[in-house]
Amino acid sequence: MEKINSLAVVGAQWGDEGKGKVIDYLASRADVVARFQGGNNAGHTVVYGANIFKLHHVPSGIINAGTLCLLGNGMVVDPLVLVEELAELEKRGIDTSNLRISGKAHLNLIYHKDLDEENEKLLGEKKIGTTGRGIGPAYADKIMRRGIRAIEMIDLERFRERLAGILPLQNRILKEIYGHAGYDLGQLVELYRPAIEKLGPMVTDGSQVLFESLNAGKKVLFEGAQGALLDIDHGTYPYVTSSSTVAAAAATGNGVGPQHVRQSLGVIKSYTTRVGEGPFPTEDHFEAGEQLRERGNEFGTTTGRPRRCGWFDSVIARYAAMINGLTGLAVTKLDVLSGMDTVNIAVAYRCGEVEINNFPQSIEELKVCTPVYETFPGWDEDISRVRSLKDLPAAARHFLNAMEESVGVKIELVSVGPDRSQTIIGQDSILESWIGHNQ
Repeated sequence: MEKINSLAVVGAQWGDEGKGKVIDYLASRADVVARFQGGNNAGHTVVYGANIFKLHHVPSGIINAGTLCLLGNGMVVDPLVLVEELAELEKRGIDTSNLRISGKAHLNLIYHKDLDEENEKLLGEKKIGTTGRGIGPAYADKIMRRGIRAIEMIDLERFRERLAGILPLQNRILKEIYGHAGYDLGQLVELYRPAIEKLGPMVTDGSQVLFESLNAGKKVLFEGAQGALLDIDHGTYPYVTSSSTVAAAAATGNGVGPQHVRQSLGVIKSYTTRVGEGPFPTEDHFEAGEQLRERGNEFGTTTGRPRRCGWFDSVIARYAAMINGLTGLAVTKLDVLSGMDTVNIAVAYRCGEVEINNFPQSIEELKVCTPVYETFPGWDEDISRVRSLKDLPAAARHFLNAMEESVGVKIELVSVGPDRSQTIIGQDSILESWIGHNQ
């Protein structure tokens, strides 16, 4: 079997698929874990024994001593939140000295959060349902070429000079459009001084770090956040995030060539969830949806918001496979379905009088689509201790086979619980070489 030394792990639904668990499992065998988009609007929960870590900026590989973790140029980094996150990890005995920040990453500053919150208020009933963390305005400033990059943190005076050139415009927007008091330059510099002193030494040339690591044959895991259906270009626009979440962004968001993203693993739940506004064809507003929410503990890592829940949707999974070029699937939370009498897979949509198999381009069309389900028998057994596909109940195996067939991509990994040990690797999986290479 071909040995792979680079792998992108991305969400193949609307985010919250359990990427933190999958990435943590694979990161334990990686030399470098590089995140390529988003900011602290993402949340990865990692369970390691009795320890639960909730990560927002920091790649899941931080739990593994000796694994270099990189915040890539495609990210927007909130310095204040990041130093708090690092302090919490250090308090719990985690060494964070192996974290690096690409100098080309952009900073998400306090006024971005204000702009985010005020814009949502202005939209009223048409709000996007953002996390309110300032992500969109930070990316907007990047595109408008008025952002501040992480490289400015290597020197406080350099940061002050850059901020001095930008703050008057930000204050004018805040004051004249939103009635906000605005910010004083000196006060902002002092607010960020401790964070800059902490983070400045971590700033590096991320592209060079990855180039050297890949050329040396080291194993690099590219970590995605959010999910394919939240991609700024390919998601359910405008109810999307502000960055590119697909596997191709692993290259652009870290400054490496596309040939370095050898495999792309799409993480999908055995059902579907969504946070925030926007259409959701398989959402269940009744008992099944509530059961999935409670059994799956479907509440946001970052916001604590209850997630909308529904059945597995192979239409969006096929779409995610297409736009990501997925070479494998990782199915999470299969254990959540234990005890349900029947389980469903949406194999198509009915839009008016027409049945379609492909994901619509327009959310207006998606809003009127209803799922066409295939129903399968459930299983009662507790599968949380199962470590082999052959030891799963026959009904669970049948359901997985149906998922695989309906998406058209091989299932490489199945998670039956939150802990790293509660993981099943499929037969003849592309992940076998990854897992065994450093053992």
